[in-house]
Amino acid sequence: MKIGMLTSGGDCQGLNAALRGVAKTLYNEMGKGVTLYGIRDGYRGLIEGDYHEMKPDDFSDILTLGGTILGTSRQPFKQMQRPEEDSEQTKLDKMLKTVKKAGFDCLVILGGNGTHKTANLLRENGVNVVTLPKTIDNDLWGTELTFGFQSAVNIASEVIDSIHSTAFSHSRVFIVEIMGHKAGWLTLHAGIASGADVIVIPEIPYSAKKIAQAIEKRAKDGKRFSIIAVAEGAVSREEAAMSKKEFKAAREAMPYPSVSYRLAAELKELTGQEIRVTIPGHFQRGGAPCAADRVLSSRFGAAAAELIREGKFGNMVALRDDKIVAVPLSEVAGKLKTVPPDCEIVAQARALGLSMGD
Repeated sequence: MKIGMLTSGGDCQGLNAALRGVAKTLYNEMGKGVTLYGIRDGYRGLIEGDYHEMKPDDFSDILTLGGTILGTSRQPFKQMQRPEEDSEQTKLDKMLKTVKKAGFDCLVILGGNGTHKTANLLRENGVNVVTLPKTIDNDLWGTELTFGFQSAVNIASEVIDSIHSTAFSHSRVFIVEIMGHKAGWLTLHAGIASGADVIVIPEIPYSAKKIAQAIEKRAKDGKRFSIIAVAEGAVSREEAAMSKKEFKAAREAMPYPSVSYRLAAELKELTGQEIRVTIPGHFQRGGAPCAADRVLSSRFGAAAAELIREGKFGNMVALRDDKIVAVPLSEVAGKLKTVPPDCEIVAQARALGLSMGD
């Protein structure tokens, strides 16, 4: 079998561990009956025919390596079926051409939501595909966990942990902006793990006045500081009531680099306290995967290899009830797993005394 492998979208911890899991399992079970090819920079490499044969040694010593040895890129799904400039061919046409020319019997694709939409498009056009779920946002439908998530939670938690001492020393309010445009899983878990006082996620529109009240209550209770974990995609109650067009216009006109700086200005006016903003940004996606992600990535990789060996294409490997299962791509593509505002973990956060900003 000739198998092409690619990593697409934003990078995260565990990508190399997952590639290694696929490769080691296939080599162990199929030996010389399989040849693996690395496709460079995600779907770009598939579009341009940029791939190379890989050997067993290429997968050695990468279990703990961050990033992706294959490189990655973002190729918006909306552009896949549009004719390219000076050509009647679409990106999809070019990808199908590469698959045929290379003689790939299967593509192994590692990615998040956008990646899975394109993977499903390839499946619909006759390509054998097996996918693995990666994203630090943990927002991919069909799996309880994605690899990269726990490593990012660890990093975000360490940032908030470190903020505690300086916040206490200076009696300040700190806002820590955590990654997550549409889903608040990362902010929610990191906020609980690090003892944040307020957690603001996209799924629960916030009120600056309510957050100010939480801060003032802590001050009255003798607390010297407050820490607010804010997802980068957080929205106010006023924004939540807007149409998409109105929301877009409002955000474009916003005179702040991010929602956290806007919230800081609002809270300073409401409380009179000094507010500081910390944004760890891409630190959350970098570095070596934590032990939990190494295990999960390896399990996903081994399971993906089994699906290939058994000819069960068109599936994503997923974690459900601590078991690896196959989920049809047709059920995954285009679906987002967000935090239900009334879910158990949110209720437990509130029970712990945390404010959710509402």
